[in-house]
Amino acid sequence: MFIGYAVLAALLALAMAGSAFATFTRNPAVVGSMTKVGVPDGWLPWLGTAKLAGALGLLAGLVVPVLGEAAAIGLVLYFVGAVVSHVRVKDYAIAPAVALAVLPAVALVLRIASA
Repeated sequence: MFIGYAVLAALLALAMAGSAFATFTRNPAVVGSMTKVGVPDGWLPWLGTAKLAGALGLLAGLVVPVLGEAAAIGLVLYFVGAVVSHVRVKDYAIAPAVALAVLPAVALVLRIASA
C-alpha cells in the first residue's frame, strides 16, 4: 500500500505544484476558470498557497503519515469546494475538479492502509 501511496502522492504533488505555479503566475486558463465561478482576484495567492501546501504535505506524508493524511484531506476539501463552485454557477465542466477530489481521497485511503 505504501508504494501505491508514494507513487500517487508524487504524481499529485507534481500536479498540485504545477497548478499552484499556474495560479501564482495568473495563467489565463486558470484565472478564466476561477473568474467564471466568481473567485475574486485577491484570492488567487491564497488558493495557490493551498495547492502548494497540499503538494508539500503529500510528499511529507512519505515520512510523517499524519502530514500526508492532513494534506490529502485538505486537497479533497479544496476540490470539493471547486466542484460546488462550478455547479453553483451552472458550469458543468467539472470533470477535472472531480478527478482532483477523488485522487487525494484515494491517496488518503492508501496512506492510512499503509500505516
